[in-house]
Amino acid sequence: MGTETFVEVILAILLPPVGVFLRYGCGIEFWIDLVLTFLGYIPGIVYAIYVLVV
Repeated sequence: MGTETFVEVILAILLPPVGVFLRYGCGIEFWIDLVLTFLGYIPGIVYAIYVLVV
């Protein structure tokens, strides 16, 4: 895991949509994560980490 990925994962834990936005911009991944974060903070974190690591 590089430094860039490490920073994205830390941001994904604190503010999940921001971490995904840095990698994918306003793509579908960002919007899915935003909706999941609004529905529940934990699902947003799990999805963000999944998208960033895989």
